[in-house]
Amino acid sequence: MIVDLPDTDTTEVSKKLVRMRRIGGAVTLGRVLTLIIDIDASDDTEAAVSASNLASREHPCRVIVVARDDHSGDARLDAQIRVGGDAGASEVVLLTLSGPLAQHPAAVVTPFLLPDTPVVTWWPGRAPEHPAGDRLGRLASRRITDARQASDPRTFLAARRSGYEAGDTDLSWSATTPWRAMLVSALDRPPHTPIVSVEVIGPYDMPGLDVFAGWLAHALKVRVVRLSGTLGVRLLREDGELSMTVDEDGNGILRSTGHPDGRAAFARRTTAECLAEELRSLDADEVYEGALHGLPAVEYEEEL
Repeated sequence: MIVDLPDTDTTEVSKKLVRMRRIGGAVTLGRVLTLIIDIDASDDTEAAVSASNLASREHPCRVIVVARDDHSGDARLDAQIRVGGDAGASEVVLLTLSGPLAQHPAAVVTPFLLPDTPVVTWWPGRAPEHPAGDRLGRLASRRITDARQASDPRTFLAARRSGYEAGDTDLSWSATTPWRAMLVSALDRPPHTPIVSVEVIGPYDMPGLDVFAGWLAHALKVRVVRLSGTLGVRLLREDGELSMTVDEDGNGILRSTGHPDGRAAFARRTTAECLAEELRSLDADEVYEGALHGLPAVEYEEEL
């Protein structure tokens, strides 16, 4: 069920939301959190809503989409409410803030926050320099950005590092989870000789690899070089090497000196999968924090 409320106010939207829940039989008791999506009105709102709907099947929530249009002259609030099949396992309140109202998103959003549930703020596109200090970021215990959408990922990640506060995270980080799990599993096998250097290889427009390299630099305290080329990671030991690559069929190939090759299905994670992972834990991600702090130690070289 979808209902449009053009040129409205928060009181009318709240009343309509209650009536729709009563008619449709939906309740808020099963909602585990409130997810605020902060986006520009000119961006792809439907892509963000679709990802949140898929993630809500694992984390039932109330989704509040704040689409801001700073360029409109008059202050105006347009709303749309989606419940039932049009909202996945959540209920979606889409708020378009125009004119001066776009500068006060927290005041508009606050009446729709579920009581006694955590709040998560997600910026699918542009993100503030300091997410924890942003108007909508201050409402949340978890703040999610996405470096994959940045025009300059390296500068974007540098801002995440300098402005980091507990609760910050990024979808480019969760996109690397399968690779990190595979690598840690491989390092559990002998030989356990020291690692002397690391190469992280892949396109420079994949910021997840930069954070991955920062994680290795912080955890291993060795030289880590970031190269542009075919996707892969090489950990060099005194008596051999451990490498992970992806073949033409999309399989992850794990090679280690003295061991047979290992294979695992490899696919790039969708935004919905990354978002669902980040919603599983609302505590501070100390490993991600360490990866950010490891970024300055990563060396960048020219393309292979």
